[in-house]
Amino acid sequence: MSVSVADFPQVWEKPPFTELLRCLKELHVHPPVWNPTTPRRDIVEDYHNSAQSRREVAAYLSSIIRSKLEWIEDDDQKEVLWGVASRRLSERCGRAGMGEITRRWPFENRTGPSFELIIREPPIVGDCLGLKTWGSSYVLAQSLDEIALKSLSHLLGSDHKGPPVNVLELGAGTGLLGMAAAALWKTSVVLTDLPDIVPNLAFNVEGNRPTIESLGGSVETGTLAWGGTGEDDSERFSKKNQFQVILIADALYDDNQPELLSVAINDHLANEKDARTILVVPLRDSTAKKLLHEFRSVAARGPRPLKCLEEHSLTGQDDWGEGEEASQVECWWGVFGE
Repeated sequence: MSVSVADFPQVWEKPPFTELLRCLKELHVHPPVWNPTTPRRDIVEDYHNSAQSRREVAAYLSSIIRSKLEWIEDDDQKEVLWGVASRRLSERCGRAGMGEITRRWPFENRTGPSFELIIREPPIVGDCLGLKTWGSSYVLAQSLDEIALKSLSHLLGSDHKGPPVNVLELGAGTGLLGMAAAALWKTSVVLTDLPDIVPNLAFNVEGNRPTIESLGGSVETGTLAWGGTGEDDSERFSKKNQFQVILIADALYDDNQPELLSVAINDHLANEKDARTILVVPLRDSTAKKLLHEFRSVAARGPRPLKCLEEHSLTGQDDWGEGEEASQVECWWGVFGE
């Protein structure tokens, strides 16, 4: 139930410190938690429908901040009220678009209990597209159990001998795919992205760590910028070719991406015949198809040629456009290796 400031004591009524503090605590912002099936249009509509309430709350908070609170004798108590009111106001300001979203993403688990991952998506600012959970990540994540049984059975099957498989996710974004892999495959996954994206990625990893570890997986994050920009986590990635599996979702969106992605794979995929890269690309338009074609060509003629060993198609939901509802999109995914 939403909080109405009309029910709160007003400044002119000179309410006591304890009463004002209680009201300010009730106004703490808790971002809503949405299911993945909720269209972004509905989330935006809910946000705009609550605009009047937000304006009323902002006016109430401002009245406390502006007031000298002369009826409260303790100066320390005044400072507390001004400070808390300022924090409540700042929670409602400075966000782009509709603000922060938190969503629950459910998973069935072939070898254990079902679980869900809770993912925070901050406001999209500038070109930080990694702050959104793209539909292709969830589509591929839901197929990870089957991938372990078939495409990666030589690495993740019961017959696999040797140490546990190390997995790297490139361009992890909000972390959904990599965290799902850690939980479902019961293995170690390092999730990486650009410096601007990693703080939110790390927040999501820490929030879901208890769930992942209870299922037998482990996760960590690191900064990894393709193309040798000097922004990498040098200690974590000083050693090349550490990972038997690389995961990539929705990472081809610019003309230089095929070449940069191929270089990153060559730098970090283990020099083993059994090592594999799994890539998913939503085929939204002709540009996406062209970039996928270029990546396959670049990967095949690289210093360590990688070919597409198998390819598949899945249908996912894209909720990023201006349309009325989330739209279906074909998601191509393939397995690359020697």
